[in-house]
Amino acid sequence: MAELASLVQRLEVAVGRLEAISGPGGSAGNSAGGAVSAFIEAFDEIVSGPLAQYFSLSQQIGGDVLKHAEMMKQAFSSQRQLLMTASSSQKPSNAVLTTLLQPVSKAIQQVQAFREQNRTSPHFNHLSAVSESVPALGWVAMAPKPCPYVKEMQDAAMFYTNRVLKEYKDKDKTHVDWVKAYVLIWTELQNYIKQHHTTGLTWSKSVRITIKIKFICLKSQFRDCRLHVSDDQKTHKNPALREQGTAVRTGPKPFTSPPPRPAPSAAPACTLPPVFELDGKKWKVENHEGAQGLVIDNTELKQVVYAYKCNKSTLQVNGKINSITLDNCKKMGLVFDDVVGIVEIINCKDVKIQVIGKVPTISINKTDGCHVYLSKDSLTCEIVSAKSSEMNILVPNNDGEFTELPVPEQFKTVWDGQKLVTTSTEIAG
Repeated sequence: MAELASLVQRLEVAVGRLEAISGPGGSAGNSAGGAVSAFIEAFDEIVSGPLAQYFSLSQQIGGDVLKHAEMMKQAFSSQRQLLMTASSSQKPSNAVLTTLLQPVSKAIQQVQAFREQNRTSPHFNHLSAVSESVPALGWVAMAPKPCPYVKEMQDAAMFYTNRVLKEYKDKDKTHVDWVKAYVLIWTELQNYIKQHHTTGLTWSKSVRITIKIKFICLKSQFRDCRLHVSDDQKTHKNPALREQGTAVRTGPKPFTSPPPRPAPSAAPACTLPPVFELDGKKWKVENHEGAQGLVIDNTELKQVVYAYKCNKSTLQVNGKINSITLDNCKKMGLVFDDVVGIVEIINCKDVKIQVIGKVPTISINKTDGCHVYLSKDSLTCEIVSAKSSEMNILVPNNDGEFTELPVPEQFKTVWDGQKLVTTSTEIAG
C-alpha cells in the first residue's frame, strides 16, 4: 500500500505538469466560463502595458539593464503559465503545487543572482531595484494576503529607484521614465490581485483530467496505459486514501518574506579571495575576514570606496574622498578623514563608523546595529535611516568622551486637519 500511495503522488505531480499544457477539452484557460478567462486577459494587460514599456526602455539603456529585463520578461511568462494552469484546474495538493511554483521561483532566483554577479555594473542601482522587488511574483503563494506582500516588495525597491532618479533626473530622461514604468508594473499587479485574487491565487472550480502516461508498474515493467483519475482516487480529494500506507509529505512553501537568496552557482562567498584594489575611480575592498589593518592612502577627491562582505575587519581611509559604501559587512569598523558626498551603510550588521573630519550625510539602510562616532567638525551631519535598528550616534564632549544617543525606531503619525504629522516616540516600558 505504501508503494501505491507513492505512485499516486507521482501521478498527481505529472497531472499538474500536464495541466499547464492542456486544460479541459484540450484548451487551457477556457474552463469555468468568462470569469476565469478574465483574469488571464487582465494579466496580459500588465504584460503588454507597463512590463512592455519597462522592457522597451531597458532596450534603450542596454547592457546589464537589458539582460535583466529579459529575465524579468521570462519571469512574467512563467507566472502567466501558472495562471493558465489555475484557470483550468482545481487547487492541487501541496506536493503538486510546489512543483507548479518551481518555474516562477527559479525565475526569481535567476534575477537576483544576476545582480549579485554584477556588483561592479555601472547600472548597479537599476539591477538592485529589480532584484529587491522581483520576489513580489511570489504573491501566488502568499494567501490570504497577497496584495500587501507585493506592496512590501515594491517598497523594498524604492531605495534604489530613488538613487536612479537622483543620478539621472538632470542627465537622461530615459532612466527617469524607466523608473516610472518599472514601479507601475507592481502598482498594476496590486490592482490586478485586488480584483481577481483578493485572498490568494484563484483556481478553477471544476476539472477533468484524462492523460496518457508511462510509469513503472508494481512488477517493475514499463507499459503505456490510459488513466482516468477520478475525484475519489486523488489524495487531495479523498483523505482516506491519503491515510493509507505512509502519509504523503507536503513540501515547504517556496516563497517566504523576505525570500531566501538564491544558491550561488560558484563557491560559497566565504571562499572567495579577498580584494583590495583601485579599479578606475573605485577602491574595491571585498571578502576580507578578520583583516584589522586595511588602510587606503593617497586618495583623490573623485575616488569612491566600496567595501563588500567584509567580516570582523577594520578599514581606515585617509585624506578627502567622494563617498564610502559599506555593503553586506558584519562586525566592521570604518575610520575616515573627510567625505564630500555621502557615507552609506547597506545591509550590514554590527558596524562602527568614526568620523575624523567632516561628512555631510550618513545613510543607514537595512542595517541592524550601527554606532556612528562624530567629530566636532561633523556635528551638522545629517543621519538618514530606513528599515534599520539599534542605531546610536555618539557625540563628542569637551573632555574628549562621547555621549551616546539612540536613533528613534518607533514613530507616531497623526492627522492635524491638513497633513500627516510624524514624530518619534519613546518605546513603552
